[in-house]
Amino acid sequence: MHARSALFDVYGDHLVAHGHVAAVADLVRLLAPLGIAAPAVRTAISRMVSQGWLSPADVEGSRGYAATPQAVRRLEESATRIYQRRPRAWDGSWQLVFVAPYADRSIRAAVLRDLPFLGYAELADRVWVSPFARAELEATLLRVGASATTAVAEGFEPADAPVQAWDLDALGAAYSDWTHDAADRVESDLSSHEDPEEAAYAARFRLVHEWRKFLFADPGLPAELLPSDWPGHRASAFFQVEGERLRPAASAFVARTLQST
Repeated sequence: MHARSALFDVYGDHLVAHGHVAAVADLVRLLAPLGIAAPAVRTAISRMVSQGWLSPADVEGSRGYAATPQAVRRLEESATRIYQRRPRAWDGSWQLVFVAPYADRSIRAAVLRDLPFLGYAELADRVWVSPFARAELEATLLRVGASATTAVAEGFEPADAPVQAWDLDALGAAYSDWTHDAADRVESDLSSHEDPEEAAYAARFRLVHEWRKFLFADPGLPAELLPSDWPGHRASAFFQVEGERLRPAASAFVARTLQST
């Protein structure tokens, strides 16, 4: 687990109730149960500051960092998708995004990294598709230095052409594998810490961290476009049940850690 991605999980899943802000010492303590050392945490913080995700903040006289508005928007969008229990209603239309020619390779790399996170797939070169208009699209393109024109398509010929932009077979297999292994990982984490609250925190942290990876692969297609036995449904049900079971003790550990500053 990389320190940078773990920090995103801390701010997105554990610091929401605490104003998206924490002292550096608290961040170090919150990542220690995951085996992430203090130097790695501090290096990740510096990188996230330079990238516009964190900004310096005073936390009761201690040096700390708060999530920037840009980061909060991204974290809220992620949380909506992570904990979404009901599928979104779909009107049958598709949003097309025609990205302008890239000024350089770094912009192209950023678009290829960030648009899939929002739920888009590349249908053709610089042409992206999604069954829903994504609220973060404009801000994301602006942040990476790209521009685009959007349009709405009422249908395709053949009708399933947009769906082919995603590898649903591979995604379904990944969901099946995750569901098969997740219960063992949770129990392993629960048994690896003497403090029950710390154990629940570590188990829930890894559960959410691994589940969050699907945000980069799963576009959140409406039910009409998925197989009736879609493995993602079973995986989501397991995640929701286990996440809620572990939440009270994990939250208690976070509150205790923040109060110890």
